[in-house]
Amino acid sequence: MAQEMEAELHQGLCNHLQMELMASYTYFSIAVWFTQRELNGFATYARAESDGERVHAGLFVDYLVARSQPVELSDLSQPRQTWTNVEDVLISVFEMEAEVTTSLQQLYSLAERCGDYRSSIFLDPMIKTQVDAESEVAHLLAQVRHCHTDFGALMILDQSLSAAAGPTAA
Repeated sequence: MAQEMEAELHQGLCNHLQMELMASYTYFSIAVWFTQRELNGFATYARAESDGERVHAGLFVDYLVARSQPVELSDLSQPRQTWTNVEDVLISVFEMEAEVTTSLQQLYSLAERCGDYRSSIFLDPMIKTQVDAESEVAHLLAQVRHCHTDFGALMILDQSLSAAAGPTAA
């Protein structure tokens, strides 16, 4: 049996699902960009983030289905594919993650206004995870900025990202 949900909240959840899918697509594009520059640690990081964004999208699908709500998917736009340098990539990633955080916070506020406590409970841990992801990107961006134009320092950072991914990282 369908669990009632305000139309505005349903649309917001579907829009956020689309945002998660677009973030996955964007991270995949970033992984390609890093791979083409033989920054394999950064590429591994971006691929893992792409996978994580698809997992988040799946959680939204599962939630909507569990609430007997239709899942609305639409076309994804082409992701950005060019950047000037690693710092430029991470600035765009940070901005994207901040937009996702804002979207989740707005959804949470909407769920509260609608009195939809099931949705609030669903969104609460997602906001925590998202804030952590945003902080992680900010930290990585700060590390890249410390490298400035020192390619050797950037390569050490790239190696540390490979090592953090574990033995299967290429």
